[in-house]
Amino acid sequence: MNRNEALEKILNSFTRYYNVKTSDVEQPFCAEAEFHAHGEQYILVKSAHISDIDSNEYVFFASEDSLDEERLSELDKTAWERGLSRIKPYYGHRNSDVTLFILADRVSDGVAKIAKKIRHYKSYHFSIYGWSHYKLAVCDCSTEKCTFNRMGKDLRKIVSKLFT
Repeated sequence: MNRNEALEKILNSFTRYYNVKTSDVEQPFCAEAEFHAHGEQYILVKSAHISDIDSNEYVFFASEDSLDEERLSELDKTAWERGLSRIKPYYGHRNSDVTLFILADRVSDGVAKIAKKIRHYKSYHFSIYGWSHYKLAVCDCSTEKCTFNRMGKDLRKIVSKLFT
């Protein structure tokens, strides 16, 4: 399976719950997806409002011919910065996660080791205004192997359907 077919499959799995955008996407990404959830808590009646709870996720997709350590670092930095720029923390904000999917035809040897160690976390006002985690998945389409960082391990379910 080549990376374009893999990208199509992954984007199809996101279309049910996410707003997926494939046109007018800023480089170096080929697609983006956003998820927003809003919840409210109240006691007995809605006028006894306790809190608002907002969760967001911003997903960036990159399609690369070959991926080396330097390119991984560039994509990682760009995705984290763009994701954080969209977050507006306030009292009802719970979390906003940033996710990066990289699909490549060839992945160099050192990328897997570096990808596993990549971590980003941000707390807003000592977590009173929420937090942000970073998830990363790097897929080598030629060998059908995928590497995840610690927070990105929950992406295995999506990626497992990719190569079947």
